[in-house]
Amino acid sequence: MTKKLTDTVTLRHGAQLKGRIVQPPMLTNSGLSQGFVSQDTLDYYAARSESAGLVIVEYCYVIKDGGPSHTWAANKEQLGIQSDDHIEGLSKIAKSLKAKGNKAVIQLNHSGRESNFPARHGGRALAPSAIDFSFLDYPVQEITEEEIEATIKAFGEATRRAIEAGFDGVEIHGANHYLHQQFFSKWSNQRTDKWGGSYENRTRFIREVNDAVFEVVRKEAPADFIIGYRISPEEIHGDNVGYTYEDSTRLVEDLGKNYDFDYIHVSNLNYKGKPAGQDKTYSQFYRQVLPDEVKLIVVGGITDEEKAQDALNYADLAAVGRGTLIDPQFGKKILEGRGDEIVTAISPEQVKISKLPPALITLFSDPQMPLKMPGRESIYHLHDIYKGDDYYREGY
Repeated sequence: MTKKLTDTVTLRHGAQLKGRIVQPPMLTNSGLSQGFVSQDTLDYYAARSESAGLVIVEYCYVIKDGGPSHTWAANKEQLGIQSDDHIEGLSKIAKSLKAKGNKAVIQLNHSGRESNFPARHGGRALAPSAIDFSFLDYPVQEITEEEIEATIKAFGEATRRAIEAGFDGVEIHGANHYLHQQFFSKWSNQRTDKWGGSYENRTRFIREVNDAVFEVVRKEAPADFIIGYRISPEEIHGDNVGYTYEDSTRLVEDLGKNYDFDYIHVSNLNYKGKPAGQDKTYSQFYRQVLPDEVKLIVVGGITDEEKAQDALNYADLAAVGRGTLIDPQFGKKILEGRGDEIVTAISPEQVKISKLPPALITLFSDPQMPLKMPGRESIYHLHDIYKGDDYYREGY
């Protein structure tokens, strides 16, 4: 049976998605101090209630030392879910995303060594091992056994908060060099206790977080609550090899055998990405070892309807990042047979329509920014104009 972008997709626990388009988690840096939701956050997500059948809210740190990371400036932070005080703001995101019948999932995260904001402001960046990472301008501390246990518990508590906030599911962030990946990596994890060394030990943190999340879901969530896991397929940086596609395929197989995940989300720069010297894509390797009821999401370079349809040759769902940043009605237009009307280039007008938060406007209007946003030359002038949040609401 040929998969179509307009198919209704039923996940293993019963949740139904309107179409096969996914909005992946993308950092907005719109949070207030300590990761609280701002009006810019709410405007951005409200504009995306029809961007995709499944919208995954950007990574939220689950415990104080777990973030923020990649903070733009004061009051422009990564979002948090580390306390019950965050539920009120997050519930507003969930409500707005679900207003048109689409599903809202929130990504749970501990940034580990990438928790640069606390590290630069009198706090700590914790990692499996206290290695001198040459690419960091701050020291990293080895996370203790007690702190590991507290972090595992925090993922469970964050899941409870996500349920109370009204989200349809959670995604465990096991990718992009954050704490889950740091534990799995042979390079980042040089511990000699039960949390490091063998494959069994390096995946212990992953398993125990999974256990904590699934336990809360079984006790407190609706039957159709969605649980996903995001993974980076390889960690190879020159001579520093954290793990290969064979290692990640083994992990994916174990995730599929031992947990009833609704989906695995393959984090990659190209949805057709392949391991060096191999004919199959990463997602095709994973499909071979996963149960049929576990859906695969691919992301990377899917910018229009044609590429989204092609992505279904490799997976079940196509995650559209830049496309939904530019046109927040990407998924709606495909469902209505108007894929040719999707806006594929940014412009001053589209910045307003898409409700991009100030930090993203500044980022994408930076001529030095390596991420190529189509049409970005038209918004270069906004980079110099931006002096704070006020210009966005007053116009330019």
